[in-house]
Amino acid sequence: MLVTLDSGGRRRLREKDRERAAARAGKSKKNDDALTPEQRRERDGKALQEKAAKKAAKEAPGGSNAGNNLHSEEDIIGDT
Repeated sequence: MLVTLDSGGRRRLREKDRERAAARAGKSKKNDDALTPEQRRERDGKALQEKAAKKAAKEAPGGSNAGNNLHSEEDIIGDT
């Protein structure tokens, strides 16, 4: 089925497309944190260090993940 639009139909589609584009543009991600690049690097670095420390503590023997492994590496690979 072929649909032909008259000039009024095209105009309405263009207007609708412009509205959608404007709505998408309003949702763009902005740096509204009011931090300088140096402050942002410090904040992000600190967050990464905390994340790494949390992961290390979880993977350490006796950590919160101890005993949660159902299969050891030997069980998966098998005796060779």
